[in-house]
Amino acid sequence: MEGSGLAVLDPSPVAGPVPIPAPVPTTNAWTARKAASTSPWNTTGQAPTPCSLTDVMSEELAKELHEEEKGTFQKLAVGSGSDFLTAQTDDLDVSDDLLLAQMLQREFDLEHDQMLRMEERKVNGDSRVTISFENYRMVHPAETEDSSESDEDLEDAWDHDKPVTVPKRGYTGRGQNMVTKHDAKICGQKNSARMMQFPPDFHSGDSVGMVLPNHVYNSLKVHSYKEDHRSHRVHDKKEISTAEQAIDPKTRLLLYKLVNAEILECINGSISTGKEACVFHAFGGKMGDLLVPSECAIKVFKTTLNEFRTRDRYIKEDFRFKDRFSKLNPRKIIKLWAEKEMHNLNRMRRAGIPCPEVVLLRKHILVMSFIGQNQQPAKKLKDIKLSADQWQQAYAQCLDLMCRMYRDCHLIHADLSEYNMLWHNSQIWFIDVSQSVEPQHPHALEFLYRDCRNVCQFFSSKGVPNVPQPHELFNKVSEMDIQAGEDKDCLEQIQTYEKKEEYLSQGMSRENFAFDYFFERSKLKQERQKAKEAANSEDEEDET
Repeated sequence: MEGSGLAVLDPSPVAGPVPIPAPVPTTNAWTARKAASTSPWNTTGQAPTPCSLTDVMSEELAKELHEEEKGTFQKLAVGSGSDFLTAQTDDLDVSDDLLLAQMLQREFDLEHDQMLRMEERKVNGDSRVTISFENYRMVHPAETEDSSESDEDLEDAWDHDKPVTVPKRGYTGRGQNMVTKHDAKICGQKNSARMMQFPPDFHSGDSVGMVLPNHVYNSLKVHSYKEDHRSHRVHDKKEISTAEQAIDPKTRLLLYKLVNAEILECINGSISTGKEACVFHAFGGKMGDLLVPSECAIKVFKTTLNEFRTRDRYIKEDFRFKDRFSKLNPRKIIKLWAEKEMHNLNRMRRAGIPCPEVVLLRKHILVMSFIGQNQQPAKKLKDIKLSADQWQQAYAQCLDLMCRMYRDCHLIHADLSEYNMLWHNSQIWFIDVSQSVEPQHPHALEFLYRDCRNVCQFFSSKGVPNVPQPHELFNKVSEMDIQAGEDKDCLEQIQTYEKKEEYLSQGMSRENFAFDYFFERSKLKQERQKAKEAANSEDEEDET
C-alpha cells in the first residue's frame, strides 16, 4: 500500500523471482512530516504517519508547526498578486449570490414601505382629506399579496372548521342527537368566527378551529373596542388638559406672554387646587397706565370636565351666556366659565362686597388680586381657629353679605360653604363665584336654599348661638315665606314656586295662566291678611 511503508505481495502467480520488500526506515515524527512537506511526489491522499505521545507534547514541535503555518499565510497573502486572487476566486461557487442579494433587497424594500405606511397613517389620522406616499414605495402592492396557493390552503382550513349552522327553529336532530343553538361547541365556534370582525389593529391570532366561551369573547370584544378608541384619539389628553396642578403648552404660552408684557413680574408656585381650577401666586407688574397689585392670584381653569361635569347646569340657563353655550366644545365652556366669574366679581366689587379684584382675563386664565400677605394666602373658614366672639362676628358678616349679594348684586353664590369663604383682616371674603347665578335662573332658589343649609350647619358646629334653621335663613335672605319642614319638603315648596313663577318670566298674558295658580296665590294673600289681623287683635287684648 502506498504511503504505509509496507510491501504487499500479489497473490496471483507471476513469472520470475518474487521481489523482496525493502526495509522500513525508522524516522521520528518531525522528519516524517518534513519529508512529506518537501517531497515533490507528496500527494494529499497520503495518511499521516503515526507518532508517539512524547513527540506530540514536544514544545519544539509546536513552535516549528506555528512558524510553518505563519510562513504559509504570508505566502498566500503575497502570492503572485492579482493573478493569485483571481485563481482562488475562480474556484468559488457564486451562482446563488445574486439571489441572496435580491432577497435582502426585497426585505429592505418591504421594511421601507412599512415605515411609509405608518407615517401615512400618522399624518392622515381621522382627516377626510388624506395624502398618499404611493409614489415613494419600492414594492408594488400586488407583489406583497400572498400567493394563491396559501390563500387556497387558508380557505380550505376555514371551510373545514366552519361553525355548524342551526336552522331558524333553533335546533337540529331528534332525541339524543338533538343539538340546539345554545350548544357550547357551536357558540364557541361562532365566537371564534366573529373575532374576524375585530379592528384590524387588534392582534387576535389564528382563531380557526378555536372554541371560545362567551365570557372570553365578550372580554376580548370590549378590550378591542377600547384599544381601537384609544388609538384613534386625535389629541392626547396630556396635551389638551390642565389637571393636578399641571399646565398644558397653550396655557404656558399665555402665561409667558403675560410675563413678557410686564403685566406680571414672575409666577410662583401653586396656592390651591380645586375641582375646577388651579390657583398660582404671582408678583404684579404694570399694565399701561394702570398699576397691577403687587401680589396677584392666577386662576387657571381646568380644561377637562372629568372632575366637574355639571357646569352646564349653572351656565346653560343663564340669560347672559345662553346663546353662547356649546356643550360639545369643553374649551369654549371653560372660557365662558372664566368670563362669568369675572362679571360676577366686578358686580360684587361695585356693590362693596369683599372679594378679589379682577385684573384681566385671557381665555381661561383669570388674574385677580391676592387675598393674603407675603405669599401667604388667607385661610379658609374651615381651617381658621377663632374665639366665640369672632365666630359670632363672622356669622353676622356672612348673613349680611348673603343679603347684600341677593338684593344689591342680584346674585346667588350657589356654592357657598366654609371652603369658599376666607378670613382676612377680621373680615369674611367671598371667593369662587364662577357658578353664581341670578334669581331668574330656573334653579336659583334651590341653590340659595343649599347655601343657607351649608352656612347654618357650619356655624352651628362652631357653637354660634341663635343660628336659625335653613328655611328661616332662606326666608330672611329671599324675603319669601316657605313653611317649616324637612329639607325634602322645603325643596318641594321651592320647586313648586319656581314652576309657577316661570310663567311670569316668559311674559305670558293673564288668559294663558292656569286657574289653580291664581286661586292659590289669592288664597295665600287672604291667609296672610287673616294672620296679621289675628296678631293685631291679640296685641289689642293684651293692652286692655
